[in-house]
Amino acid sequence: MTTIDNKDISKATLNRLPSYLKYLYQLDKLNVATVSSTTIANGLNLNPVQVRKDIALVSSVAGKPKMGYVTKEIIADLEGFLGYNNTHDAILVGVGGLGKAFLGYGGFENYGLNIVAAFDNNEKLVNTKINGKPVYDVSKLQSIVARFNIQIGIITVPSYAAQEVADRMVAAGIKAIWNFASVHLNIPSDVALKNEDLASSLALLSLQIQSNRKDG
Repeated sequence: MTTIDNKDISKATLNRLPSYLKYLYQLDKLNVATVSSTTIANGLNLNPVQVRKDIALVSSVAGKPKMGYVTKEIIADLEGFLGYNNTHDAILVGVGGLGKAFLGYGGFENYGLNIVAAFDNNEKLVNTKINGKPVYDVSKLQSIVARFNIQIGIITVPSYAAQEVADRMVAAGIKAIWNFASVHLNIPSDVALKNEDLASSLALLSLQIQSNRKDG
């Protein structure tokens, strides 16, 4: 559980909040001034009661009967709670296909993430720039992290190299790791870890497709 202003925020709630924000961004672009918890729930296939409870934990203003929430106010509250209005610098290790895609994706900055540098052991990539981001030899990771006080590390290397990279990040002082390698990482308890297993996600999608075909 995460405690914010004496309120307990469960991991399940934390996982839902970015979805709320993304949905509200879409409504704001359509100039929808107010939104109800029921509307949000229907848009995201969630329970309205759960949505109201989640928003109550982070919102500075309660929703009004028959009107709901002011869209821009809820967006501001969610951005503030999630830290999207405070840019966090990050480094990325592994400039393969996925790593290059990340370096070319400008949307991270909308969510408060700024990749300032990348690292690889490929001599053809070292000392080059990809989409304006410098690529260094992985041996320089600790000095770059210390120089710029980087807190977040992104791992996009093959599975066999991921633990070594994680160890380097921890030794350098990284406090949060976003791991895209399909492998379990052993890290200290005081370092935050978020795993994104693309292979497992694809397998789940394939199973869902097969299930839908059988049902049809």
